[in-house]
Amino acid sequence: MTAADTFTGRAKPVGDDLSPLWAPRSVAVVGASDNPAKWGYWLASGALSGRGRRAVHLVNHRGGTVCGVPVARSLRELGGPVDLTAVVVPAAVVEETVTGALDLGSRALLVISDGVQRLPGGSALLRDLARRAREAGARLLGPSSLGIVDSAQELRLAWGHFTPGPVAIVTQSGQVGSELAHLLHRHGSGVSRFASVGAQADITFEELLAGLATHPATTAVIGYLEGVRDAAGFLSAARALRAAGKPLVVLAVGDSAAGSAAARSHTGALTGSMDVLDAACRAVGAVRARTPAEAAALAHALAAGVRPRSDRIVVVSDSGGQGALAADIATAAGLRVTPLGSGTRARLAEALPDGPAPGNPVDLAGAGEQDLSSYAAAAEAVASDAGAVVLTGYFGRFGVDSPGLGEAECAVAHRLTRLARTVPVVVHSMAEDGPTVDVLVRGGIPVFPDVETTLRAVAGCLRWERAVARDVPSPAPVGEGDRCSYPAAREMLRDAGIPVPEAGTARSAEEAVTLAESWPGATVLKADLDHKTEAGGVVLGLRTAGEVAAAHRDLTARLGLDSVVVERMDERAGVVEVLVGMRHDPVFGRVVVVSSGGVEAELWRDTVLELAPVDEAGATAMLTRLRSHPRLLGWRGAPGVDIPALARAIAAVSRMPVATCEINPLRAGADGVLAVDALVFRGHSEEETA
Repeated sequence: MTAADTFTGRAKPVGDDLSPLWAPRSVAVVGASDNPAKWGYWLASGALSGRGRRAVHLVNHRGGTVCGVPVARSLRELGGPVDLTAVVVPAAVVEETVTGALDLGSRALLVISDGVQRLPGGSALLRDLARRAREAGARLLGPSSLGIVDSAQELRLAWGHFTPGPVAIVTQSGQVGSELAHLLHRHGSGVSRFASVGAQADITFEELLAGLATHPATTAVIGYLEGVRDAAGFLSAARALRAAGKPLVVLAVGDSAAGSAAARSHTGALTGSMDVLDAACRAVGAVRARTPAEAAALAHALAAGVRPRSDRIVVVSDSGGQGALAADIATAAGLRVTPLGSGTRARLAEALPDGPAPGNPVDLAGAGEQDLSSYAAAAEAVASDAGAVVLTGYFGRFGVDSPGLGEAECAVAHRLTRLARTVPVVVHSMAEDGPTVDVLVRGGIPVFPDVETTLRAVAGCLRWERAVARDVPSPAPVGEGDRCSYPAAREMLRDAGIPVPEAGTARSAEEAVTLAESWPGATVLKADLDHKTEAGGVVLGLRTAGEVAAAHRDLTARLGLDSVVVERMDERAGVVEVLVGMRHDPVFGRVVVVSSGGVEAELWRDTVLELAPVDEAGATAMLTRLRSHPRLLGWRGAPGVDIPALARAIAAVSRMPVATCEINPLRAGADGVLAVDALVFRGHSEEETA
């Protein structure tokens, strides 16, 4: 996929009732087949598995039987209305089939058939099918959908096997959705609802996501994205899930695509679509995963109710090596593995009197083999000192490798499940399954086959627990507009409450000298260009009238300018340069960016961003995420900068009613901030350009 395809486009508003899709009283499968290698077989057999709840009709133009059930040759033979019609026929006859289903009174259509959009006039046909469905009071999912599943409704119209469970999957790739369902099954979890959106001719990803907020069987959600069509709908659905206490895990792909201003500003070049999606997730309290494995593990842990009480974990291991690896991975994931308190060390020493000196990680060092109860005893002893307890190592395999130990190991597992009611317990076991793992999973303790997955799941659960959803405006399309002159940009910053140096515009060398003599210290001359430094349009440190005059004559002659800006130079000591920018993302709207500033901003790429606007507290939090944050606090004896003043400037930029604003650098010192260069594009609405 190209950058232009990623997270772009807009869709119809969210809202119509989708109950005929999820709770139909009757289902027809058009294209039913007896061949297990064909889609028609999987849809037919899946539909028949729900015959206890609804009428099921199978249709194939050849007639006969499918899965032992008589087949109608056409929808017309069915006579009465059908709530949901599943279409799995060649692309060339999809239009005819949809027409027949609407004539029969279907209120929902699931179009599995692929290739409709590749037919001559396919795009127009998709729009027409969606329009005709809407006009008939029906909704259409697909085409090119992998299908739908609702475990509570015993509705299975998809290829593959789906284990019932608490996690819903809404996916823009059917195959990725199938992989997620398989991974959940391996974790001892399963699917409450599954929806592959296909081409989204009518029903959208955002609508399906929104419907899960009130779906009783769903306790956590995975959404796989290849693009957001309706940003307002996505944000609204994610907020509704958060309000309902249902964690949303977002898995996405995308290029780092900057908008049209990228070539003119660091702000655009420093940020891409995935950065903005991360910011959108933070704004609505969702969490993003990097891979299907991470998404499934995190959703499983969240659905199991893992809510770490803090970022401090205690690792209990029967191997010094595995404990040390776990500590390293936990630290890299943003968790803390810190020494135990004196009270906890005393409890641990009492619980394991013959064990090693208590520490974190807790190394049982063979004690587990001698007495399996030491696993539970150690976890219980450290529980009050932990945001979560993580077991890593051999526990879970004793009963598999030595069946005579199975009963004792299961008894320990039951103790751990009781402990998990008071503190989150997550287990990495060298056993992927077995009686002990079954006890743990049934008791609400997630068990994972590798330690990195285990600890990233814990870290993700902590991110979700700490996330706070906030209100951001619905995205509004804004064109780039014209660049403001530098003097006009300075005035806009001053009006926003952001300090700027003394300055003026000089058309002659004499005017430049007069301006420079009106303030003490050094002077800067600037050409009014997009990238002044790259064009050689900035001359610093001018201290005499002769230097100012010569610089003015050089700039105007070399760059063909009528005038230049004459500005007082900021000569404060201990200043840190920061880039602060705001731009409009084509999907999610206003984005505020903070980065290490200066001409090397793109080289260091020390950047954080949020959906705009942010308040001063949000701006302060952004600063803490910079790798260069220690420089702001004071580094190697340098004074710290005025953090409140810097946060006020960031918040002010995030509220400016423009398409693009970039201050680079914003010079932050102990006595405040000063914007010494700025690039602003005014912006306009789509209506103004129509």
